[in-house]
Amino acid sequence: MGGVVDSKGCPISPSATTGGWTAAFFIIGVEVAERFTYSGISSNLISYLTGPLRQSTAAGAANANAWTGTASLLPILGAVVADSWLGRYRTVLVSSLLYVLGLALLTLSAALFSLASSDCTLSKGEISACPPPSPFHVIFFFFSLYLVALGQGGHKPCVEAFGADQFDIRDPSKSKARSSFFNWWYVGVALGSVAAYMVLNYIQDYVSWAVAFGLQCTAMALALVVFMLGNKTYRHLVLEDKSPFARIAKVCFEFLRNRKTPTSTFDESGETLLLHEETQFESLDHKEEVISVNCHVSSPSKQVHSISNNSLTEEEVKGLVQLLPIWLACLIYGTVFAQTQTLFTKQGNTMERDVGFGYQIPAASLQLCSSIMVVVFVPIYDLVLVPIGRKFSGNPSGITMLQRIGIGMVFSTASMVSAGLVEVKRLKTARDFGLVDMPNLPVPMSVWWLVPQYVIFGISEAFTLIGMQEFFYDQMPCVLRSVGLALYLSICGVGSFLSSFLISMIDSFTLERGESWFANNINRAHLDYFFWLLAGLNFAGCLAFLHFARSYIYKKF
Repeated sequence: MGGVVDSKGCPISPSATTGGWTAAFFIIGVEVAERFTYSGISSNLISYLTGPLRQSTAAGAANANAWTGTASLLPILGAVVADSWLGRYRTVLVSSLLYVLGLALLTLSAALFSLASSDCTLSKGEISACPPPSPFHVIFFFFSLYLVALGQGGHKPCVEAFGADQFDIRDPSKSKARSSFFNWWYVGVALGSVAAYMVLNYIQDYVSWAVAFGLQCTAMALALVVFMLGNKTYRHLVLEDKSPFARIAKVCFEFLRNRKTPTSTFDESGETLLLHEETQFESLDHKEEVISVNCHVSSPSKQVHSISNNSLTEEEVKGLVQLLPIWLACLIYGTVFAQTQTLFTKQGNTMERDVGFGYQIPAASLQLCSSIMVVVFVPIYDLVLVPIGRKFSGNPSGITMLQRIGIGMVFSTASMVSAGLVEVKRLKTARDFGLVDMPNLPVPMSVWWLVPQYVIFGISEAFTLIGMQEFFYDQMPCVLRSVGLALYLSICGVGSFLSSFLISMIDSFTLERGESWFANNINRAHLDYFFWLLAGLNFAGCLAFLHFARSYIYKKF
């Protein structure tokens, strides 16, 4: 990056009052509204697809996973745009406008369908006697839905990276604050999700999808206003003239072309890079490109030690490559994560959901158990467990980022085991009461049986997802940190696609040999087998992650 400036473009001194928690609270507030919006769609999308759009369970789960996967992969595109051209602040503004437009069109789509289906009746949240949607409505709905995904793709990685940018890690106290920022950021994520599960899911199931989409559109518009209100408090990292990707590619090419190693020097702190006059790089302009991969370059006033100029850039490129095995080992976690928004919801739809006073809790709202667990556990982790961990390990974060990720992956395996056990119990209850061929009747088994699997996964999120955010931000060069957070988000995206692929393949394979694991009559399906499979795959993923994590060397950019 080319430096740090305020909203007026003036350079910021280390003693400036901009940035810090004041700016971060504006950004966390924006994220609460954005997660309220996004979770309201992702948590119950399968209900809309298998309800008003009349899709089968397998098709609905596959389409829901495909959209979630796309929404989680598009941040890579948004991050590249931000880190190469627009910058994080402007990318957030543009993507927020796309987000609001997509939600407005979703509202219109749902309203038009409601007008065309005026004879449609609702019974306890389940759709009956509804005409099939027209091709126009289906196309319009998916166009609007993927426009939301496009807006989210630019918004999500950039607003989080922009929030972390508000802390200058050259100040030790602010370095600790940045680690805490990721914890409290995810608390904001969880609070937004809780609001969506408690409010939006009920409105979707019992009032109107059009009203729900309208509320989400309003929330996202307000988030844009809040983001702009905090403008005077923000620190902005200035982009270099050339794309970091172009610079890195040029440095890699130069390294391969010029095998002779010129002499460069570092000071004793390892932070200052000096280039001797006898370097064989062709121009000073190129030397500046090599230096600019680092976040901070300080004054060359200290004693120095000799080191190869190419070795710095080579090590940074190797560092990026070294992230790949960690990323791959985490993909199965993303596949497990996808089930909390799809098949867990289908489980709940078949169970007794009465909570008294004539109220039925929407099945998708049980996801608030995970979010509430995050809201409760993360402050305990940040304020109690981290200080204790510091005393024993000396690590400012208590434990390392990879240790945190690994612990959460173990909990996610336990969540799948719990889901499998509950599904075995649910299927047995359906058989015992003669309800196997009556899928429209609830199985006499309380939906609260699903709470343990959600709670365990909530603990997993507090460890793994927050750990991933900090790891992929911290271990990327400063100019690529939006891309780093996009890589974290892509884990859930690719995991959703893997889930969709597994469901489609298993559905086809088992259907040819009898009853599908994902039969429309869920009482004849075998979601338990799928949960056992994911538990085994996730355990294997934990072992692979442990292998790569043990050999990983942390970088300091």
